[in-house]
Amino acid sequence: MRFATITLLMAALLGAGLAAGGPLLWAALAYIALVTWALDRIAALAAPDMPGREFPAGTLLSATLGLLHLPLLFGGVAALAGPGLSLPEKAAGFVALGLFLGQVGNSNAHELIHRGHRGLRRLGAAVFVTLLFGHHASAHPKVHHVHVATDRDPNSARLGEGFWHFARRAWIGSLREGYRAEAALRRGRGGTHPYLFYGAGAAACLAGVAALGGLPALAVYVGLAAYAQLQLLLSDYVQHYGLRRAEIAPGRFEPVGARHSWNAVQGVSAGLMLNAPRHSDHHAHPGRPYPGLRLDRDRMPILPHALPVMATAALVPPLWRRLMDRRARAWAKHAPSGFPPAPASAKLAP
Repeated sequence: MRFATITLLMAALLGAGLAAGGPLLWAALAYIALVTWALDRIAALAAPDMPGREFPAGTLLSATLGLLHLPLLFGGVAALAGPGLSLPEKAAGFVALGLFLGQVGNSNAHELIHRGHRGLRRLGAAVFVTLLFGHHASAHPKVHHVHVATDRDPNSARLGEGFWHFARRAWIGSLREGYRAEAALRRGRGGTHPYLFYGAGAAACLAGVAALGGLPALAVYVGLAAYAQLQLLLSDYVQHYGLRRAEIAPGRFEPVGARHSWNAVQGVSAGLMLNAPRHSDHHAHPGRPYPGLRLDRDRMPILPHALPVMATAALVPPLWRRLMDRRARAWAKHAPSGFPPAPASAKLAP
């Protein structure tokens, strides 16, 4: 139960640390910021996955994390805005909680909105609403997955595009295109547009936090939501940077395949993020639950470092371009489809 151990230990440390402060809070920050990085370096590749041992626990864990999100977020806001923690503890708690929301919360909500069960999809959408990013529950499956690796997708970064420019374009573009996609689905058959629920839910969260904790709590809440949104945009930026599907006819593109997303092989951060770094297989099989996502190290573009490390590098565009432009151009150079042919020795990781 690798995923449960890694994620629930972090949630327990974070919850206890926010409640009591002291060493537990610093341990939570160290766990997500340093220990995960160090273990990724020590054991660069994950132990063989055994999806059979994760089912049905894969669904149970995802639902559990979705439900834990609410007390961790709003209890964390109360703790960080209240008088119980020292200023250094509040700074540590803000970073630790923000990283948890960005790496675990976002990844889990993403998993939930792809599930077939309506209740699970609604739980995932609710998590995004509490992060003031509800439109992602529409834009991600209905825009990003349809147009990924083309210029029609606002969340697929272009070669040479810096993250800060991408973030503005992607946030606004996904908001707009998600609205259009949902409106098109309801044209002629009616139904309430989900953006009404996203907006009402966000307004209720903001009003509730302000009523209970005043301006200090509201500032912490908005700050945490922005931090989580930043990490989601970083994930999209890193995992699709410079990769494009070939246009096989005017307005028609080759099918989405294994070669259209960047992936990371490090096992501990992947466990924390519910296999989100195995991104190519997710796009090829959006309904495949996270324990079963597979990694083909020969056929899929591989990042030089773990996804959280690459996301940090993306914050500095010159550093990012030094790391990634050469690699992205190499994938676009050798094949008519924009990607090099897979070697005959390709092996599929479990």
